[in-house]
Amino acid sequence: MTVGELARLIGSLVMQPATSNVAVTGELSDVSLRRGHCYFELVDKDSNGMPSAKLRATIWASNASKLIPNFEQATGQKFASGIKVLLRGSVTMHPVYGLSVVVNDIDPTYTLGDLERRRMEILNRLQADGVLDNNRSLHWPDIPTRIAIISAPGAAGYGDFINQLFTNPEHIRFEAKLFEAVMQGDRAPASIIAALDRVNSELERWDCVVIIRGGGATTDLQAFENYELAANVAQFPIPVIIGIGHERDITVLDWVANMRVKTPTAAAEWLIARAESLLTALRNYGSKILHQAADMLSGAKEQLSYNQGLLPQLAIGLIERNRARLATATATLTTISSRRIAPALERINLWASTLQMSAPKAIITAGERLAAKEALLKALSPEAVLARGYSITRNSRGEIIRLAGDIQEGEEIVTVTANGEFTSIVK
Repeated sequence: MTVGELARLIGSLVMQPATSNVAVTGELSDVSLRRGHCYFELVDKDSNGMPSAKLRATIWASNASKLIPNFEQATGQKFASGIKVLLRGSVTMHPVYGLSVVVNDIDPTYTLGDLERRRMEILNRLQADGVLDNNRSLHWPDIPTRIAIISAPGAAGYGDFINQLFTNPEHIRFEAKLFEAVMQGDRAPASIIAALDRVNSELERWDCVVIIRGGGATTDLQAFENYELAANVAQFPIPVIIGIGHERDITVLDWVANMRVKTPTAAAEWLIARAESLLTALRNYGSKILHQAADMLSGAKEQLSYNQGLLPQLAIGLIERNRARLATATATLTTISSRRIAPALERINLWASTLQMSAPKAIITAGERLAAKEALLKALSPEAVLARGYSITRNSRGEIIRLAGDIQEGEEIVTVTANGEFTSIVK
């Protein structure tokens, strides 16, 4: 046989009704588009993630122009390597290109089911780790005005968010900082995680994190269906808002973040509304305080007016009562004084007469006692003693000598007599 004959024989054996228009599942690999045709491989993998079977497949341009857009619109996923699909096609054996499957239909519901399964696996894993509800259970500050933003620089969504935030009608002051990250493609999860790490390094500066992305294609949402990224968001220590630009599409991040909004603009509106609600509450409190103060002032004014009218009457009444009390006290004092002063005057007069009679006698008696004491004092005085023939001897230091042993030979002594003194030397 020639190669062509063998190829045709294999084709006749393979291209049977049993291999025509069959449904087959597998994971896409090596997807490429050339001149409108889509070429790829369908792969089965074992429990270790290694290929266990592989088939080449082709979607000709006439079908690819319809099947691939319909698939991407229905699933929100790009027709690319790494996702599981359910295809319908026929096995062909080309003499030059060999064995392959020519695809004529794609069932997006199978891929949606697989995506949902993968999402549930991530959520169940986070639940098993005990972190699924961590960020969702965090309490918000009363007014979160310090915003850490994770987005791509120059993205329309970032611009919409900033414009909405800083042109709010209440002129609420916000502080915001962009932490740049790739927001689509295979590099997005690691880039967003790195941005979260940078926010965490200056955590005390921020009240919350906003992860935002502009509109873009729904096929770009695959970047947010990632366990490592979801785990980082779930365990982040301050509240996280997700606004990645799709209202109907929900990703794993929407499940684990504290707040999910449909667009970046909606994220800004939510933050503004939270601040406005507190401002409204403060205004209400201020209004209540104003009304209560006005009521209190009005009541106080009425009380003051009443007291102003009552005060003169009270003063006059008080003066009249005190005048009456004073008159009563004056009359009582007059009566009491007449009863108590007269006997006291009589006693004073009696004491005066007695004093006049006893004073001379007391003076004479006191003079006699004084004269006797004076005579005794003169008799006992040193002058009287000296006059009787006694003398006083002192040493050179002026000390009185009482005993002969108190002086020494050669010492100078002074002797005092009634009519003078003299100095001697002891021998």
